[in-house]
Amino acid sequence: MERTTSTELFFDLVYVFTIIQLSHYLSEDLTWRGVRRTAVLLGLVWLVWIYTVWMGNWLRPDRAPVRATLLVVTLGSLLLAAALPTAFGANGLLFAGAYAAVQIGRTIFAMWAIRGQRWLGESFVQCLVWITGTGALAVVGGLVDVPAREVIWIAVIVVDAVGLATGFPVPGLGRSTPEHWEVEGGHLAERCQAFILIALGESILITGGTLTQRLDRVTIAAFLLAFAVSVALWWVYFDRAHAGIATLAAAGERSGRLSRLLFNYLHPVMVGGIVVTAVGDERLLSHPGQPVDWATALVLLGGPALFLAGHAAYQMALGHVGVTSRAVAALLLLALSPAAVALRVPLAVAASAALLITGAVIVVDWRAGRPVSQSRGPRSPLR
Repeated sequence: MERTTSTELFFDLVYVFTIIQLSHYLSEDLTWRGVRRTAVLLGLVWLVWIYTVWMGNWLRPDRAPVRATLLVVTLGSLLLAAALPTAFGANGLLFAGAYAAVQIGRTIFAMWAIRGQRWLGESFVQCLVWITGTGALAVVGGLVDVPAREVIWIAVIVVDAVGLATGFPVPGLGRSTPEHWEVEGGHLAERCQAFILIALGESILITGGTLTQRLDRVTIAAFLLAFAVSVALWWVYFDRAHAGIATLAAAGERSGRLSRLLFNYLHPVMVGGIVVTAVGDERLLSHPGQPVDWATALVLLGGPALFLAGHAAYQMALGHVGVTSRAVAALLLLALSPAAVALRVPLAVAASAALLITGAVIVVDWRAGRPVSQSRGPRSPLR
């Protein structure tokens, strides 16, 4: 299995900054409009990141031309992140231009790098046609005012998703089929695991930064609660992450189709849940005793619910256990939101409920994965 290279890790560093930018954007506009726009920006950012990851799956990131291209893509991603807070304002064209330049330029390089490989070569030609179209559409969105810009950028995400799902069909060239993709599922899984860690790390950075502003007992207690929620989300995802890699390795010709579903479509849902949860953690540390309103319920309970819903779909796609517990937990968190608002419970209580429900998923996973022999007598923590 190909391992993640230092160049890819350097590329990921930009996305620590990007996720922080997304979290701050949502925190400053915690309305339905802010949620919608944050989702659009996350969708565009994810397209840049995941297509770059796919390129690293097919090429050798340790080779000089690929490394140089990744560094150029890193620079373009940094410009994208810098323009993100004002993407729906003065810097819409800069954001869209960086997006289009990275997407198109990287695809052209990949076409050159894999020349001679018939199936991949044809796939990249078909992909370039669609990427050029969506890149141009993104630039058009950067030229117009809101709300038209928002609608056009949503169209970019939808068109890209449709193109990927249908194999980027082009008249006269046919379409690409996932069965012909040479997928290194372990590498893709490892890269997406890294992005989940980036998102969780951003949550810890935000809560740690908020804690330093006021070091009293109440704030420290709220910090420990927020940290425990982050640990619970990490545990749910990573407890059996190796099983996902094993499933992809055994998928054979299905690996391309399965990887497309898992990494292009489902992982951004989980990342979105972590970003929303981070905003809730920031609110929690700032006002732990304040009554919950609809906005704080959306982030404190809705963030973990979104993450668990995405992970339930992930487990279902892999054919693994735990789908029911995650789906029930997500629905329970959503059902608690109106009750928390009506009863005006403190933020700390709502966050505690999110922790208990997510913790229950972990307990169910543990019991489902525990061999019968382990239920008899004490168990060593090292085995």
